[in-house]
Parts: sequence; structure tokens; C-alpha cells
Amino acid sequence: MGQNLLSEELWIERFDNLAADDYLVIDGFMDRENYESLRFYFDQKKNQNDFESAGIGALSKHQINKSVRGDFIHWISRIEDPLTIPYFDTIDELVGLLKRYCFLSISDYEFHMAHYPIGSFYKKHLDQFNDRNNRLISCVFYLNENWKPADGGQLKLFLNDEEKLVEPMANRLVIFKSDTLWHEVLPTTSGRDSITGWLLFQPKGLGFLS
Repeated sequence: MGQNLLSEELWIERFDNLAADDYLVIDGFMDRENYESLRFYFDQKKNQNDFESAGIGALSKHQINKSVRGDFIHWISRIEDPLTIPYFDTIDELVGLLKRYCFLSISDYEFHMAHYPIGSFYKKHLDQFNDRNNRLISCVFYLNENWKPADGGQLKLFLNDEEKLVEPMANRLVIFKSDTLWHEVLPTTSGRDSITGWLLFQPKGLGFLS
């Protein structure tokens, strides 16, 4: 996590903000070399047509509905996608900090690449299924070089008394509470790329039972 690990006081302040605001933005999440490698791998998988339409709902309720979300995804793991190992190592550092300072019982995680083509969006939602209460923290890591406001694709967070727009800038991570923070992805005019995932209370295989 580069310079982000240098100050214990900084992390305490960040996690205080997460507790108070339900979200946290971290810029420069990965060192540049590993970020560039991850960006290259993302483009490689996209060019190989390894992405598929994302759906809504879990298990038997899963469906494709482009009027709700229009992104394409590719699930990743450190075993099947070795070029993502530096990213997962950095996530492991973050999980350790969350356990230490926030006392969160995180036992697993799941991540996918997400590509939003021009004109696509994801309407307001929670990152939690009605019959699968397993996600603790949502993570979105952006890969959009030279992003500018006209490109769209901002993350809109619906806070208690205001709406917050998070710009999807390269090498930025935003984390937020999966079960309480409503959010949406605004329409993109130039495409939008990210690594999106969730830190889980139970291991992936058990989450469907909760």
C-alpha cells in the first residue's frame, strides 16, 4: 500500500472517518509498477472477451437486467490470475488493518473486474442480497487513466444528509459499508474500469447459507 502504511495515526484517522461516514477514499492505493501491471492484465482480459454481462440477485433469483445495470464482469482470484497477486497482497494488508483497528470479523473476500461500456450505469442499490447477509465492506479500485468529469461514471453515495460523488480516478480505492450505504454508478460517456469486491464475514462457500 506504499506510503499509506507509514503512519499509524493516519490509519486511525481514516478508520474513524469510515465509522462516522460509512465510506473512505484512499488515493495511491498501489505502487505504480504493480498498478500498471494490473491495468495491463485488465485490458488483456477485456480484449480476450473474458467478460460477461453482470446480473442482479443471487442464486435462483439471478437475472440480467440492463435497465438496472449494464456492466460486464470477470471474476478473479490470486490462484487463477497470478498477475493480480500484488493487488490481493495489498488487499490483505488492508484487511489486517481493518481487523486491527475496526475489530471486523473478515474471513474471506471475492473480487471481479468490472467494465462499464459507454452509456452504461448501475442504478441505486445496496451491496447485500436479501437472503445472503455476508458482505461487510465493499471495495472499488479504479483503473481509469486521465479521467475527467465529462467522462462520467462517478460513484454516487447516498449519505444520511447529503449525496457524495466519488470520481473514478486511476489508483483510487473507495471502501464503504455493504449493508447500509446505498449507492449508484452514474452513466459513463467514455467507459469505466474497476476491480470491485467485498470483504466477507463468512467464507464464500458458507455465505449462501447465512
